[in-house]
Formats: sequence, structure tokens, C-alpha cells
Amino acid sequence: MAVKMDAEALSAFLVEVFPQVHADFVIEDVQDMALRVRLKVAERHLRPGGTVSGPSMFALADVAVYLAVLAMIGPKALTVTTSCSMDFMRKPRANADLIGRCTLLKLGRSLAVGDVLLFSEGAEAPVARATMTYAIPS
Repeated sequence: MAVKMDAEALSAFLVEVFPQVHADFVIEDVQDMALRVRLKVAERHLRPGGTVSGPSMFALADVAVYLAVLAMIGPKALTVTTSCSMDFMRKPRANADLIGRCTLLKLGRSLAVGDVLLFSEGAEAPVARATMTYAIPS
């Protein structure tokens, strides 16, 4: 399957459809069935204890799979999350961006499954892992 939306097209789509959060994310790489996106960590993403909050980490994983699916199927805004399993493994650095590396494991007509590893920028070990299922509108 060929990529239908590159990083520039996906970024423009986020600006249009999600103007409230698009500035938090930078799409760094788009490939066949894979994508890398950055969460630009700011003070609003932190929780007490000096770490990135769980909801911010979930948002990065969710956006990564959403964008990876759209990269392959085109701009279908109503593609939605139907399931998520997330493991928080290490404390992310509060002073570093988070990088989400997504791989689509399945891309069907009505469902897509993606796996995302989250890393603090510059770290080798992942801080979290998420598997998400998306429903694709017909």
C-alpha cells in the first residue's frame, strides 16, 4: 500500500481539523505503515513529581496511530479510537520532548491496529508502549 498523505499534508490536516492541539505535535517521518511524531513538551504537559503526565503520553500515542492510519487511507476525519492498551514503563524526562514511533500492525477496510513506542528525546529505552485499534468510516 502506498502512503496517501505525507508529513506536510498530515500537518495541514491537523491544523484544519484539530486547531486546538495541532501546535503540540510535529510529524517527523511518514513511511509505509509507520510514522514518527513528536510531542513538544511544555509546562502544561507536566504533572507533580517532574514528569510528563499520563494523559499527555496517551495523546501522543493516540495522535501517532491516528496520523499513521490517515497517512495510508487519506483524510478521513471521523476515523476514531475504539480500543487502547497502554503500559507506562519508565518516568519520562520533564525537560525533553516525547517521540512516538508508530507501526501499523493491521490496516483493514473497517479497522486498523497500531503499536506505538514512546521515548524521551535522547533516551534509548521506551517510557511507554500503547496498542490502539481504530474504526475507519466507510
